[in-house]
Amino acid sequence: MFSNPFAALSATFPPELMQAYVVLMIIAVVGGVVFDVLHKRSAQYFFENAKKAQDAGKRQVSGGEKVSIAAKTLAEDVLTSAEFCNPKRRVAHLLGMYGFIFFVIASAIMVFSLPASGSSSGFWPFVWHVGALMVCVGGSWFWFFIRVDVASEGNPWHRIVRADLFILSLLATATSALLWSLFQGTGFLGGLFLLVFIISSTVLFCGVIWSKFAHMFFKPAAAFQKRVAVADGSLDNLPEPADRTNPADRDRHSMELLRDAPLNMGLGIKREQPHHY
Repeated sequence: MFSNPFAALSATFPPELMQAYVVLMIIAVVGGVVFDVLHKRSAQYFFENAKKAQDAGKRQVSGGEKVSIAAKTLAEDVLTSAEFCNPKRRVAHLLGMYGFIFFVIASAIMVFSLPASGSSSGFWPFVWHVGALMVCVGGSWFWFFIRVDVASEGNPWHRIVRADLFILSLLATATSALLWSLFQGTGFLGGLFLLVFIISSTVLFCGVIWSKFAHMFFKPAAAFQKRVAVADGSLDNLPEPADRTNPADRDRHSMELLRDAPLNMGLGIKREQPHHY
């Protein structure tokens, strides 16, 4: 039976202190995202690019069509991460993403339900533990088996750069949370894993400006805009895809080498599994 680990902790730390910590982490995430957007001028670039695409569009996209595009973007690019061609990378990403969502939501609900919940067990403690386990599985799968082998780039395997801050702090948070729940009440080990949990979660949520956290908020908007650009014909200022069944395209100079090539050229670089991953 899964129990609320924060309920037992409330005997040592008042619930108000834990609730204040959650609020501070929310403020840290919001502030970090806003700073990241202003510092990199991401929002300015996005809106300016969307305006250019709208001006270059060949047709007007109706409101109903935009709703349909938004639904398709939500279903494919957000909920199922269909942009990942590698199925292993996709599954690892979905495990980490949904595990993180379950873990964070369950944490907030259990903390803010104190002290009324007491030492209760039930649905949200179960979600909390399952979410943390999903993060551990998906994140470890990515870190140890899917990410690029840094040795092939001439770097040692233990080299860690700032871009690794998010995944490592996320893994540390989920792993230490499970270990803290497992060893809670055992004395030294329980306190040690609690300390690691607090430090790693603080780094995770306060390190937004050095991680891909802001990317999570811009990804759906960028995917939606990309689909709108295809629908209105602006194509993000890119040339239209060549159609080799059309003589006008087939006889262009840049298509000369492909004139007699089959339309389906096979698997190409996907013929073999990469050996540097």
